[in-house]
Amino acid sequence: MEQEFEDIDSFGGWQNLYNEIRNQAGEYPYKVAKLPANRNLNRYRDVSPYDHSRVKLENSDNDYINASLVMMEEAQRAYILSQGPLRNTCGHFWLMVWQHCCKAVIMLNRVIEKGSEKCAQYWPTSKEHQMSFTDMGFVVRLLSEEDRFYYTIRLLELQNIKTGESREIYHFHYTTWPDFGVPESPASFLNFLLKVRESGSLSPEHGPSVVHCSAGIGRSGTFALVDTCLVLIDKRKNPSSVDIQKVLLDMREYRMGLIQTPDQLRFSYMAVIEGAKLILTDNTATQQNKHLLENKHSSLESDLPPPPPPPRLHLNDSRPNGQPAPCVELQADSGDHLLATEPDNQDHDMAENSGNVRKRHREERIASTAQKVQLMKQRLTDSERKREKWLSWKPVLLNVGAGAALAAGLLVCWMYSQ
Repeated sequence: MEQEFEDIDSFGGWQNLYNEIRNQAGEYPYKVAKLPANRNLNRYRDVSPYDHSRVKLENSDNDYINASLVMMEEAQRAYILSQGPLRNTCGHFWLMVWQHCCKAVIMLNRVIEKGSEKCAQYWPTSKEHQMSFTDMGFVVRLLSEEDRFYYTIRLLELQNIKTGESREIYHFHYTTWPDFGVPESPASFLNFLLKVRESGSLSPEHGPSVVHCSAGIGRSGTFALVDTCLVLIDKRKNPSSVDIQKVLLDMREYRMGLIQTPDQLRFSYMAVIEGAKLILTDNTATQQNKHLLENKHSSLESDLPPPPPPPRLHLNDSRPNGQPAPCVELQADSGDHLLATEPDNQDHDMAENSGNVRKRHREERIASTAQKVQLMKQRLTDSERKREKWLSWKPVLLNVGAGAALAAGLLVCWMYSQ
């Protein structure tokens, strides 16, 4: 996979690869999206859900919403890729979340980008704490909000007014991913993906997570593609067996236009490669630890010295039936006579001490391996902290640089005026 990436990168072939994938992608009818009654329910004219995979709303006058159900069977992943809700479809959006028992909504855009509204404000802010969608019969409350440098995690309560039932929904909001662009680094994206996974929201025991940006194809497609590929790598234990292009084409069977730019395709490769390294390192360490733990007892026993030979009896010290006497003496080669029980106790103590030392050494090695795995996992967090630190100083440095440039310019003008 890395070699494939390097080959494409060295020849600048991402545009050609992107065009090839786009040409190979199947085309399916989307007649329902083009019905006159549904035109004002689409954010963009050229992004429509296919008829065969569109999400259908139940118990509604109109079952249409611009969202597609993407099923990746081998990975046991299901996503609802949706456009960012319009102001007149926010209630439809929450009805979809409720009917599909979704545990999380993953938002990859900001409400306003480049001066344009890319998504309606469909969740309550810290100021209002509650929003009502009476057209569909839902109330959404903000229970908690955790702001990170480039993403926010919210816990929302979705209540069905008709039944009174309430559910808690995670809202993972990536706030620094530009439209038609890519995150600043694979590390930041993978950290965000790790947070989503830790919540269990992507697990098959829950309904499909809703993933949306503005159109629900570019940033949303990148998220779903990387997550699916990493799941397959973890299941197959072999990165080379996962064909990113094929996975993307399979996903495009469910929703058109997934991955909007060659840069997003390139970033997907980078994130999958970086994530695969962490997965394989973690799996190797886990298998090593498992092997050590399973064989711990048998290894300790095999490391013990062999038991001492049975005491050699004096030729004249025997019973008529050939059985040794209850108390026997061991005649050492050196001629020293010791009680048979004394060497047994000494050998047992030595073996026990030796076993304890080896046991301690193994436990230390297991702990060391586990620590290395933890350090590997923290690499992404450490790199992101460094980036956050640099970005926090960036405005100051720019201001200092601008001030220095202005001072230099004034000095030059003064010198010419003299």
